[in-house]
Amino acid sequence: MMHKVLTLNNISVSGLRQLPRQSYEVASEIGHPDAIMLRSFNMHDMEIPETVQGVARAGAGVNNIPVESLSKRGIPVFNAPGANANAVKELVIGGMLLAARNLAPAWAYVRGLEAEGKELGKLVESGKKQFVGFELPTRTLGVIGLGAIGVQVANTALSLGMRVIGFDPQITVQRAWELSSGVQQARSMDDLISRADMISVHVPLVDATRGLLNAERLKLAPQGTIIMNFSRGEIVDEAAVLAALDAGDLSCYVTDFPTRETIGHPKVIPLPHLGASTHEAEENCAVMVANNLRAYLEDGVIRHSVNFPESDLPRMDAYRITVANANVPNMVGQISTALADAGLNIADLLNKSRGDVAYTIVDLDGPVPEDTLDSLRAIKGVLKVRNLGRPTAD
Repeated sequence: MMHKVLTLNNISVSGLRQLPRQSYEVASEIGHPDAIMLRSFNMHDMEIPETVQGVARAGAGVNNIPVESLSKRGIPVFNAPGANANAVKELVIGGMLLAARNLAPAWAYVRGLEAEGKELGKLVESGKKQFVGFELPTRTLGVIGLGAIGVQVANTALSLGMRVIGFDPQITVQRAWELSSGVQQARSMDDLISRADMISVHVPLVDATRGLLNAERLKLAPQGTIIMNFSRGEIVDEAAVLAALDAGDLSCYVTDFPTRETIGHPKVIPLPHLGASTHEAEENCAVMVANNLRAYLEDGVIRHSVNFPESDLPRMDAYRITVANANVPNMVGQISTALADAGLNIADLLNKSRGDVAYTIVDLDGPVPEDTLDSLRAIKGVLKVRNLGRPTAD
């Protein structure tokens, strides 16, 4: 079977190589695609074809994808959590050094010098007094959000000799194992803010995190605190940060999300969204989402989806169907009844749910007739039914 994949941005060749040419047609212009791969393209104003089965973003954030409307159509959205973690971590550490040693204004000062010879040397020596900084081991870093990136930032800062405190009430078991025992646990976000000299936020942008660092919370920060935002622009209340900078309450704001208001501000270091802009991160993200998209298209397996449950049922020599439906009672019972009415025996079954969406993988001992598939689609609450047939040899 040939799968058609539409790319809305340039995707790393390393990622595209995961989709073999003998069974995948991949192009930036393609009719009736089975799946879409993208990076930063804004899909919110796009008419998404009815043929689309899955959407994969070669990155972590999915704010450019209409996840809610795709969920209602039974379409999983895949991302690449952690694939760009090292790239973002390195940039955060770079931002810390920029702020701690006043490197950005110092560089601007030197670039503006027009003298030569001894006069230039005098200006260099006299000017350096303006840019006296501090060393990282004398300061405390507060990390809000201990996912893949936050854990790496915390551990690296600790290895640099900093005191590190972290806060994440939803930290996973996996991330907890990865987090160094030297990272102190904050009792609350307010507790963290009140104790940190530098604060780095690493949380997704959702309604609950919009404006997370607001004027009220910033009042708790010690005099001269540095704020770093390499997560999403809207997570920080920019107006509140600028007011605190102007009042001298904060000493610096390092952000990967520049705006007209932050560009040119003497206490802001704005960067052009460099977080995942390394060749390695782009390759890692593309490879991860391509493999996960392929697993879904060929076997119905779901890994690293932002709107569907993790669902991985090993493939056996059986006929496989998948059903995405609203997470309501008796759906598995209705699915089983429809299959039994067709005289089909269930060899294996996996049912998972996440929020309003449930997902079922069913392996059967015989092929599923088209009228049985139509019966499944007619069940109230069923969003999408896929018939994957038997596994094929590579």
